[in-house]
Amino acid sequence: MRDSGGIQRTSHSRHNSRNDAMHGNGNIPAFPDDSPHDSHDGHNRDGDEEEEDWDGEASRRAVAAYPDEDTRPTSTKEVYGWYSYAWASEVFAICAMGSFIPVLLEQLAREKGHIQGDPSVRCTSSESIGPRPGGGGAAGGEARVAPVCVVEILGIDVNTASFVMYTFSLSVMFQAIVIISMSGAADHGRYRKQLLLIFAYIGAISCILMLFVSARWVLAASILAQIGNVTFGASYVLLNAFLPVIVRNHPAVQQAATAPIQLPIPADNPPLDDDDEDVRAEDATLLGGHSAPVLKPERAERLTPAMRLSTRISSNGIAIGYCGGVLLQILCIMIVVSSGSTTNSLQVSIFCVGLWWFFFTIPSAITLRPRPGPPLPLHRGEKFTWLTYISYSWRGLFQTIRQASRLRDVTLFLVAWFMVSDGVATIASSAIVFAKTNLGMSPPELAAIGVIMPISGVIGAFSWPKISNLAGWSVSQTILVCISLFALIPLYGLLGLLEPVKNAGFGLTRPAEMYALAIWFGFVLGGQGGYCRSLFAELLPRGSEAAFFALYAITDKGSSVFGPTVVGVITDRWGDIRLAFWFILCLLLVPLPFLYLVDVDRGKKAAEDFVKQRQDEGEEEEEEVYNDR
Repeated sequence: MRDSGGIQRTSHSRHNSRNDAMHGNGNIPAFPDDSPHDSHDGHNRDGDEEEEDWDGEASRRAVAAYPDEDTRPTSTKEVYGWYSYAWASEVFAICAMGSFIPVLLEQLAREKGHIQGDPSVRCTSSESIGPRPGGGGAAGGEARVAPVCVVEILGIDVNTASFVMYTFSLSVMFQAIVIISMSGAADHGRYRKQLLLIFAYIGAISCILMLFVSARWVLAASILAQIGNVTFGASYVLLNAFLPVIVRNHPAVQQAATAPIQLPIPADNPPLDDDDEDVRAEDATLLGGHSAPVLKPERAERLTPAMRLSTRISSNGIAIGYCGGVLLQILCIMIVVSSGSTTNSLQVSIFCVGLWWFFFTIPSAITLRPRPGPPLPLHRGEKFTWLTYISYSWRGLFQTIRQASRLRDVTLFLVAWFMVSDGVATIASSAIVFAKTNLGMSPPELAAIGVIMPISGVIGAFSWPKISNLAGWSVSQTILVCISLFALIPLYGLLGLLEPVKNAGFGLTRPAEMYALAIWFGFVLGGQGGYCRSLFAELLPRGSEAAFFALYAITDKGSSVFGPTVVGVITDRWGDIRLAFWFILCLLLVPLPFLYLVDVDRGKKAAEDFVKQRQDEGEEEEEEVYNDR
């Protein structure tokens, strides 16, 4: 989640998790070697002789539920392989797309472009990169505004800031299309690992090739950036698809599922049956981000062993990815500073991202097992082709949309979520461009924002549950507060249009304010995403969680196409990205009444009615089939 995906409920007959049968305190080790289980008993479930595991670990095997299912218990190496890809790829989100690629694209476009209204005057890198006159740094000094530059793209003059926004919008659009189209292959068949590695190495190579582009080939740089973002998003979806399989076959979960006895359960922690679970870890949201699943506080101590383990592995992956991203970001800042903040230093930084992504993917390629999924359901007479996978994926999406339209509160939430996620993504994508073009911040200063934001996000993720509990807010109220706090960002930037505020040095007119904005944005973002997932989960009909969360993620990704595009159009029209803050403010304020109208109790009742209706329809179909016979 990245920015990432909730864990969904499903039913597997061989995984009826017993309540904390393994550990009285509910702690599940993330690595098999740390588990106090005794799986080396010389026999598997079928009584066969003990079989040597692929990495030398002897362990029993579960009964396969479908042909080609790999039921070997999860090994420590496999978990490390999962972590390794989080460490390898998160640097793209933090260092490349979050910092250096937007700056590089704007700079290349500026070097090729000319001053707006005067084609004879060329824009140069010195107009926006390097120290400001008078020694003004990030901590103070007046921002030197660069002249408005435009670059000719396919015969059309485009503002260099808009060029970056259009690149981001196109990449998100293509990313959503690719993710939907390959979702069937991620869940079914034996292509999950192959696709993960293919996308990973294509993305890494696209970053490496950035070293060789020049201002003359600025359009090629944009295409490489889009390829990188598309492949990063697709590979992370595939990585998330491994999580439920790793958890399902983990020795700790398998022992808990087959434990013959149960430990005493405290009175305030009653037994957890299928109807009381918030979510299970046996299936992951295919299209979710890479955020750890966030659960309702009142059920935090009533989780299945599988859910606890899934949360721990997912959280570890997020932390490992962030650590890798921040570490490389600091190294890249040192490269840029030592080389005088040149355009080439930005390319070298992105080149380093590509090398990091390429080489740290190798351990995942070695240690992650393919873990084939169940066969793709085929209609009678239908033959397997890649078009079959693609059509299966899109049919499933449209079916979920039809189902969601029958649930009023789900529809209200998704409409609001579309605008909220678009507004938040637009703030994130336009902040670096605004800081560079309007405030004249240098690449090292811009890269520092990429370090501050994820750190404050981690702090926010841990702080918001405590803040919400102390204030006595419900999940819905907490979401409304978070969105309102987000809305203060563009509102504060709009104050900079007022001459008295601008003269006083406020309203996002000084570079130092961007660091405060990064802290504010990251802290609020750390809590907002989890609470939105939690509220949405409350409204879903049982048995359809994975499909609805896939729609939730597609709404998130798909909406991010529109905001940056509109910001680009506004910037092209009026030459100042600050004026687009009016649009961002509306994106964040308009969904507030939609969220206010969401009634959780009414939504739960509608979800129950939906399930009953679906069961009745299924019984009628079975009766018709029986009568036909």
